[in-house]
Amino acid sequence: MNPAYERAADERVNYSKSIPFLLMHLAPFAAIWTGAKPIDWLVCFALYFARMFFITAGYHRYFSHRAYKLGRGMQLFMAVGGTMAAQKGPLWWASHHRHHHKFSDQPEDIHSPLRGLWWSHVGWILCNRYQDTDMERIKDFAKYPELRWLNRHYLVPPTVLALVLFAFGGWSMLLIGFFLSTVLTYHCTFFINSLTHLFGRRRYVTTDTSRNSFILAILTLGEGWHNNHHYYQSSVNQGFYWWEVDISYYIVKLFSWVGLASGLRGVPDHVRDGNKLKDGHLDVGMFDAHWAKAMSSLTTARKQTGQFASARLLALEEARRKALEELRTSTRAAAEKIAAMPIEATGDSIPPVA
Repeated sequence: MNPAYERAADERVNYSKSIPFLLMHLAPFAAIWTGAKPIDWLVCFALYFARMFFITAGYHRYFSHRAYKLGRGMQLFMAVGGTMAAQKGPLWWASHHRHHHKFSDQPEDIHSPLRGLWWSHVGWILCNRYQDTDMERIKDFAKYPELRWLNRHYLVPPTVLALVLFAFGGWSMLLIGFFLSTVLTYHCTFFINSLTHLFGRRRYVTTDTSRNSFILAILTLGEGWHNNHHYYQSSVNQGFYWWEVDISYYIVKLFSWVGLASGLRGVPDHVRDGNKLKDGHLDVGMFDAHWAKAMSSLTTARKQTGQFASARLLALEEARRKALEELRTSTRAAAEKIAAMPIEATGDSIPPVA
């Protein structure tokens, strides 16, 4: 892990408070004794699909990015649907996601995989530091009392859902229909924080390490087009081209046709077709990530040998580090300048950098 991203004491896993999260994962195994009926698996799939939609289209694209407009009734409907996924309240979820976009893959980023794969996937949720909601960051929605109530009592909707399933289908439907679908929704949502910053393809220049993944786009109803999203985050559609499957967008589009949603924000053609890596633009996000990894190795080596080094050698090492940072800054600026220059008509020479 990059030393710049070292975690504070309150970012360590709180094991006692994490017990319910662990039990949620263990509960489906009890179906070994109860058995599971076909209807249980059907409910599991249906609830996974429905709650993933409420997270992706509601918590993410609506509450976090305001990519389209809803009336107050539909807004509450999307909020309640999102809380049924047991991923806390809409204000908490959206405020933390806005923070992530502001500082994506920087030291301030809450769940960058540069701080470790486990941390970005689930570790940050299990510590104490990020339990509260930053109302200043979500004050546009915090003005609604029903959303504030739901944010405080976010366990009410999933608890009611679990009780209804138990009353309707008994233990097997509770274990498979509710607990298993909840765990699946958890981790497929978390994959977007972790895996789509490590695996996949990059189409656009961004200052982070976001990537596109067809597989994760299918699993998350369109969220896998993560590099697209980080490049132009205000769009309701994250699949920018017709072949990029984005089921959440299709459903929101259907809502707009029947008057349940409006003001859908798309991607302008000139934005969609610009800043592509294939056109020679410098990939500043990956440049910075590779640099951070190299500096991490140097810092780790320095820590391991520091106790045996003299003050003079340590001062020399610090001077080298500063020189490398200056080289990095000048190299990136020069590379960006070269990438912005057109290739000469002969096509085989690059103008020199002034």
